[in-house]
Amino acid sequence: MAYYISVVYTERLKGVEVFDKAKQLYSLQKKARAIQKDLKETEVEAKAANGLVSVVFNGEQHVQEVTIDETLLKPENKQELEKALQQCIAEAISRVQAIASEKMKVIAGDLNIPGM
Repeated sequence: MAYYISVVYTERLKGVEVFDKAKQLYSLQKKARAIQKDLKETEVEAKAANGLVSVVFNGEQHVQEVTIDETLLKPENKQELEKALQQCIAEAISRVQAIASEKMKVIAGDLNIPGM
């Protein structure tokens, strides 16, 4: 009889643990959705060529806007324009990734993953 009670009690504890894990998972999913929404609304601007070229990305790394000064739209400025666009895009993506990484640390901390 004592063995049966112990097994039932242990099974109930496992059920509570599973329920607690499910609640934690739901909480993490809720936080992830909030972060995703926040990133979608976040905008990062990068400029190059003394501000003659600028790009705006949202937190999901989607281009929102590209602005090029008319003086760079001449055939002789092709290489300068290409280089400026490359610099802007690289900087904006790097900054967006850093923002996303920082926001995701909140979730990673809740997962109790060693080293994070």
